[in-house]
Amino acid sequence: MSIATVHSRAQQGIDAPPVSVEVHLSNGLPSLSIVGLPETAVRESKDRVRSALLNSRFEFPYQRLTINLAPADLPKHSGRFDLPIALGILAASGQIRCEHLPQYEFIGELGLTGELRPVPGVLPISIAAARTRRALIVPMPNAAEAALVRGLKVLPAGHLLDVCAHLNGEQPLTPHRGQPEETAARSGGLDLCDIRGQAHAKRAIEVAAAGAHNMLMIGPPGSGKTMLAMRLPGLLPPMTDAEAVESAAVASVSHSGFDSRAWRQRPFRQPHHTASAVALVGGGGDPRPGEISLAHHGVLFLDELPEFDRRVLEVLREPLESGRVTISRAARQASFPARMQLIAAMNPCPCGYLGDPRGRCRCTPGEVARYRSRISGPLLDRIDIQLEVPGIEHAELFARSPAGEGSAAVRARVGAARMRQIERSGTANACMTNREVERLCTLGQTEQSLLSNAVDRLGLSARSVHRVLKVARTIADLASEDRILTPHLAEAIAYRQFDARSA
Repeated sequence: MSIATVHSRAQQGIDAPPVSVEVHLSNGLPSLSIVGLPETAVRESKDRVRSALLNSRFEFPYQRLTINLAPADLPKHSGRFDLPIALGILAASGQIRCEHLPQYEFIGELGLTGELRPVPGVLPISIAAARTRRALIVPMPNAAEAALVRGLKVLPAGHLLDVCAHLNGEQPLTPHRGQPEETAARSGGLDLCDIRGQAHAKRAIEVAAAGAHNMLMIGPPGSGKTMLAMRLPGLLPPMTDAEAVESAAVASVSHSGFDSRAWRQRPFRQPHHTASAVALVGGGGDPRPGEISLAHHGVLFLDELPEFDRRVLEVLREPLESGRVTISRAARQASFPARMQLIAAMNPCPCGYLGDPRGRCRCTPGEVARYRSRISGPLLDRIDIQLEVPGIEHAELFARSPAGEGSAAVRARVGAARMRQIERSGTANACMTNREVERLCTLGQTEQSLLSNAVDRLGLSARSVHRVLKVARTIADLASEDRILTPHLAEAIAYRQFDARSA
């Protein structure tokens, strides 16, 4: 036949829209043209494909070749279309059988010898291919990543000849059987009992883990803020299948790619305070996910929060509410998930020792005010837990007494509390909608009076009130209580340290 169609997929954010690679052979002067909005890497595929076919001992048809990548208005990039283009040429010229082509989707870059090379962003392709019930043929190095999607038949191949032999019924490809491990190491062996003292901060990090609440720690250098943040992933419940696939899909389309050793591990991202807005939220000519998306279903830790450029911090406001970031460019738009848990840390003043009993701080009130004003009120409003982490006394640091509970015990309580939340509303407390807060966070008369007094004293906004109620609901879940009681609400109000200082 003189025309053939091969199924493949493009990349658009973390989506993989279908692409039909249509190849037509017609009479005329020998030529090869690729249409359908191909970018440079796709336009160059004609040279790779020609060499791969010739070196694999196939005939390259000396006719007029037209290759259409449909739909025509969808940009196509990278070398992922090399394999489907080569197979389309072979099918259109009658060198391979084409009756089985509709049963498969093909992804892969070709070397000049016909060797199949890995391509980025395979996991979103696998997710989309699984919905069509087609098998997916990928380069061998991509097989383990593609097989993370359950219910998808993945056929790895090392060479163009292997794929052709499979389609001709001569030598079937062997499906990839490897399955990822069900459990993953937590936090690299970091344990909560490594931290001396800081019982109040440990309690707050437990509450934050149980309800997926955002948290800001304020304290002098060396008080353990970073150590607490790094141990948070080890307190979080295991990732569900859907969460693990979503998190891995974001990593798959990033510049660094997905590391199979990180399967089912909660991501922990710690960008430096010199990071730009594009590095934080994503972007570029070909939009890629930023740090907030790479922390999807995990933790984004911003140390030295006031040292970040204020304009960079302001881009966090919408993703903290919606759990998604949309990057718009003149030519295209990409949307990435960003349902991360923000943990931030800062010093109380520029020198870091405000309130030190030894009088080491020499900062003036004006300097302290300017330092804290680098964090806007709307951003602070979106942080559920704000607490002070005081310095540790030397006697407590070198004490031989036990350091307290380990991560395993705290993780068990967090898991039980999170299970109550899922059964009640289908989501963590931090993600409850306003209607769910009104329905599930009802207060008695005493608790209502306490909250009203706190609103008057601290000047809490409507958003802050909802945040307090969500935290109180989490504290009640940790105590296995169906109602929010006065101690739960009082503890939640106590976690508004910044509001208390500003009042």
